[in-house]
Amino acid sequence: MAVMDAQNPLLGETTCGTLLQKLQEIWDEVGESDEERDKMLLQIEQECLDVYKRKVEQAAKSRAELLVTLSDAKLELSTLVSALGDKSFLGVTVKASGTIKEQLAAIAPALEQLWKQKEERVKEFSDVQSQIQKICGEITGSANEQAGAPAVDESDLSLKKLNEYQVKLQELQKEKSDRLHKVLEFVGTVHDLCSVLGMDFFSTITEVHPSLDDKTCVQSKSISNDTLLRLAETVSALHEDKKQRLHKLQELATKLTDLWNLMDTPEEERRLFDHVTCNISASVDEVAVPGALALDLIEQAEVEVERLDQLKSSRMKELAFKRQVELEEIFAHAHIEIDPEAAREKIMALIDTGNVEPAELLADMDNQITKAKEEALSRKEILDRVEKWMSACEEESWLDDYNRDDNRYNASRGAHLNLKRAEKARILVNKIPGMVDTLVAKTRAWEEDRGISFKYDGIPLLAMLDEYAMLRQEREEEKRRLRDQKKFGEQQNTEQEPIFSSRSTPARPASTKKVVGPRTNGTPGRRLSLSASQNGSRPAAKEGKRDSMRVAAPTNFVAISKEDA
Repeated sequence: MAVMDAQNPLLGETTCGTLLQKLQEIWDEVGESDEERDKMLLQIEQECLDVYKRKVEQAAKSRAELLVTLSDAKLELSTLVSALGDKSFLGVTVKASGTIKEQLAAIAPALEQLWKQKEERVKEFSDVQSQIQKICGEITGSANEQAGAPAVDESDLSLKKLNEYQVKLQELQKEKSDRLHKVLEFVGTVHDLCSVLGMDFFSTITEVHPSLDDKTCVQSKSISNDTLLRLAETVSALHEDKKQRLHKLQELATKLTDLWNLMDTPEEERRLFDHVTCNISASVDEVAVPGALALDLIEQAEVEVERLDQLKSSRMKELAFKRQVELEEIFAHAHIEIDPEAAREKIMALIDTGNVEPAELLADMDNQITKAKEEALSRKEILDRVEKWMSACEEESWLDDYNRDDNRYNASRGAHLNLKRAEKARILVNKIPGMVDTLVAKTRAWEEDRGISFKYDGIPLLAMLDEYAMLRQEREEEKRRLRDQKKFGEQQNTEQEPIFSSRSTPARPASTKKVVGPRTNGTPGRRLSLSASQNGSRPAAKEGKRDSMRVAAPTNFVAISKEDA
C-alpha cells in the first residue's frame, strides 16, 4: 500500500496500458495465478463492452431526440413566420446537409427571434383588444359586466391585422373623447343651473349616474348612451324650471318696486332686496348669480309683497303727511308762508272718504313738491342776497356794541381779534346801501316777471327794505344832530376856564334809535324792529362821553380823541 501511495502522483497520466501494466505488477507481487488473471481480464473486457453498448444506446437516443427537435423547430419556424407575416423571415432556409446540431444551430437564432417577436405581438394585440373591449363597454354601459382580457387569435398576428385593431381603437377613443366632452358640458351646465336655482348639485347629478360626481376622476365618468340621454333630460328640466322661476321672480320684483315707490320706502330697506330687483329685466341666460332663483328667495319676495300690500293701506296717511312735511320744509326754506293745518285736514278728508286712489294722491303731492322746488329755485338768488344783507346788519349791530365798549382798546385777551373783526365789519357796513339797492332792483324785476309780490315769511320784501331805508335815514339825521350838539358843546368848553376841577365820571348819553335787520334764524315771520342798541348810535355815545370829559378837564389839559388823531 505504501508503494501504491508513493506512486499515486504518477496516476495523472494514466491510460489503459499503464493501468494494465500496473495491474500486472500488482498480480506479480500478490502472486495471482494465470487462471485468475485471465478470468479477471475477461471480466474487465466484458465490463468495457457493456460501457460501450450503453454509450452507443445513449448516443442513438440523443440523435433521435435531436431529430425530433429539429423537425419541431422547422415546423415552429414555418408556423411563426406564417402567423407573424414577417416577410424578413420568408427567405430563411434550413440546411439539408451537415450534422443535426449544425442544422439546429442554424435554425435556433431565427426561431428565438420569432418567439420573442410573437410574445411582443401577442401583448400588443391583447392591449389593443382590451382597450377596444373597455371602450365598447363604456359606450354600451356594460363595462362592469366584462370579465377578463379578450382572447388573442395567435394564428394571425400580422401587422396588417394589428393596424386594423389600432384604427378601430382610435375611432373608439375619438368617440369616447367626444362623449366625455359632451358629458362634461352637461355636468357643467347642471352645476351652473343648480347653483342659480339653489339646488343640491351632488344629489341631482348622482341621480343621473354616480360616477358624475366631481370627486370622480374625469376618465372614470360614465359616457354611455343612457347617461347622455338622462343628462340631456336633466338639463332640459332645469332650464324650464329656471325660466319659470325667473318669470315669477320678475313679477314679484315689479310688484315690490311699485309698492316701494308708492310708500316711499327708504333706500336702506330697498337694498335688502337688491338680489331680487337686480334681475327684473334680465333674460334667462343673463341670470348666473348663485342662488339668484332659489326657492327660499322667491318665498321671501312673496312674503315681502304680501306684507307691503297689507301695510299699504295703513301707511297712506303717513306717506301723504311725509310729503306734506317735505312740501312745508321747501316753503319754509324759501320763506313762503302757507297754511299747513288746512292742507293736512284736506289730505285726511281725501284719504278717509276714499274718493281718490292712493297712487293718484301721492302723485299729485309729488307734482306739488316739484312746483315748490321750482318756485324755491326762482327765489334762491334774492334769498341769498337777503341773507347777506341780514348778516351785514348783524355785523353792524355788533360793531355798534363794540364801539360803545370803553375798554375795547385795552390789552385784554382777544382784543386784537375783536379789532380785526371791527375793521372787517366797517368795510361790510359800508356796503349795506349797495346791497339794499341791488336787492330792491332784483326784487322788482322778479315781481314784474311773475306779476306777484315777493314776500319774505308773508311780508312784502320791498316793504321791509323801504322800512329799513327809512330807519337808516332817521339814524343818519340823528347822527348829524349829535354832531351839531358836540360842536356847540366844544365851543362852550373853550369859553370856560376853571383852574382846578376834579375829573367827574363821564355820563353816558341816552341811546338813540338804531336799525336792526331781520335775524337769519330760520324762523318765519321775521320783521324789522327798533331797538335801543342799534348801530349808528356809536358816534353820538362816544362823542357825548368825550364831551363830558372835556367839561371836567383843567385848562392845561388837551383831550384828543382817537378819531381826531
